Amino acid sequence: MTDSAILRRLAETIEARKSADPAASYVARLLHDGHDKILRKITEEATETLLAAKDGDKQHIVRETADLWFHCLILLAHHGLGPDDVLNELQRREGVSGVDEKASRKTG
Repeated sequence: MTDSAILRRLAETIEARKSADPAASYVARLLHDGHDKILRKITEEATETLLAAKDGDKQHIVRETADLWFHCLILLAHHGLGPDDVLNELQRREGVSGVDEKASRKTG
């Protein structure tokens, strides 16, 4: 199993939940509630991740980061994207200086 296999399996589950009953599925409910609800949830999870990092509890950091990543997968699915889109972008950036990569995104 590759390291990214779990992300792909989660993405497949999220895709399957798109057609599920929002009353029976957390993911379906979040997708049904729309973009703003998903963004609020990501903000909440990012805040919890930051607080865990500030506290320095490694296991808490891992759990909160898992929550954040999961909700980011939901956001990607909402936009018709998946983990491979992000992994491909990371691969594109691999070996490129962060300064150079950021400069390449500037327009005009």
